[in-house]
Amino acid sequence: MPASAADSAIYRNLFGDEQTAALFTDSAEVRAMLLVEGALARVQGRLGLIPETAGAYIDRAAREVQIDPAALGAETATNGVPVPALVAAFRKAMNAPDHAQFLHWGATSQDIMETGLALRLRRVTEIWDERLAALIAALGKLADQYADLPMAARTYGQVATPTSFGAVIAGWGHPLMRHRARLAEIRAQIATVSLGGAAGTLSAMGAEGPEVRAALAEALELADPGHSWHAERDRMDGFAAWMAGLAISLAKMGEDLILLTQSGINEIRLEGAGGSSTMPQKQNPVGPSVLVALARQAVALSAAIQNAGIHRQQRDGAAWFVEWLTVPQLCISTGRAIALALDLAGRISPDAQAMARGLDDGTGLIHAEAYTFALARHMPRPEAQVKIKGLCKEAQAEHQPLQKLVARDFPDLDLSAAGGLGTAPAEARAFAVQARA
Repeated sequence: MPASAADSAIYRNLFGDEQTAALFTDSAEVRAMLLVEGALARVQGRLGLIPETAGAYIDRAAREVQIDPAALGAETATNGVPVPALVAAFRKAMNAPDHAQFLHWGATSQDIMETGLALRLRRVTEIWDERLAALIAALGKLADQYADLPMAARTYGQVATPTSFGAVIAGWGHPLMRHRARLAEIRAQIATVSLGGAAGTLSAMGAEGPEVRAALAEALELADPGHSWHAERDRMDGFAAWMAGLAISLAKMGEDLILLTQSGINEIRLEGAGGSSTMPQKQNPVGPSVLVALARQAVALSAAIQNAGIHRQQRDGAAWFVEWLTVPQLCISTGRAIALALDLAGRISPDAQAMARGLDDGTGLIHAEAYTFALARHMPRPEAQVKIKGLCKEAQAEHQPLQKLVARDFPDLDLSAAGGLGTAPAEARAFAVQARA
């Protein structure tokens, strides 16, 4: 297996996300950095920091020149950043030394790399926002469709009380709506220009430095932070934490699907489930399992980003390198998780008969809580709990319906309200309304 499963011809369809990964290729990074260099020269020329003709030439060349990423490898291994090699290759490709001398004027490598990354992450989050909208809409339709389909709610793996499948789906969807709402804020934070110069003081640009930064931000449609932020990693920390949180919420859907498709429960069928190399009867919940695996990986990768947030002095190469090693994979895994969840939402089919069997195995124990509260209207609740608990044991031992035993001991007790779904249908429909909105 390759170091990155997303780059593997074998595994990329399982773990990778082509749309997201396309923004983390060498070519995408080089193109983004060239756009930043061109925009920087253009605004510096307009503001008189460099000759305007040079700025215009550099900007045009940045959109036209082709730089081979492989040609930057040797110098990057020595310099620790690709920008010196990129600048040298760009100057050579321009073939206009009078203009080329003004390229990269007063900037530092981190400025170019992080502003280029901001451009790419802005597009990444746009893709994800569209997918999340589609996923929430798909879950809303399912929640509405199955709002009244009864099934057993389970706590600690044990049958608890009745709920509806629509309410279960709403439980998957509510966190996604909150994650999507937070994404707008996250996008605004990471879509921020970086321009601080060698040590964050813009000293090489003089008094015009802040004006250049503001103009560069406007040209690239990024936010101007108003200061250098080379060692301020809270934006990236927050983005990583958001990705991990989203992956965890998607994994909840995956875990539930794994359990609901489990042999002996079989309350959900997944169209296109995975097969076994040796057991022809198997229908493995591969997609849900991938969701869970991606979430566990995202949590670990996010932890690495949080650790890398501890920067020394004005710039910390070691901490920054950790981000390079981690952010692309975390983004690709997050993109894959959203796309996979959307795909799974279209392949879920509940089995109403299996759900009915899960509700009542002949003992009716799932209604024990309802019987307890019905009885508690006529005696202290602790006493009612003791009596119903004793009847539950009898029902299990004798395999008798609990309702029959309750009626035997408390013939005047009104049991008509037992077995209801409570607020489950209403909550499912309320989520569906929110999802449509």
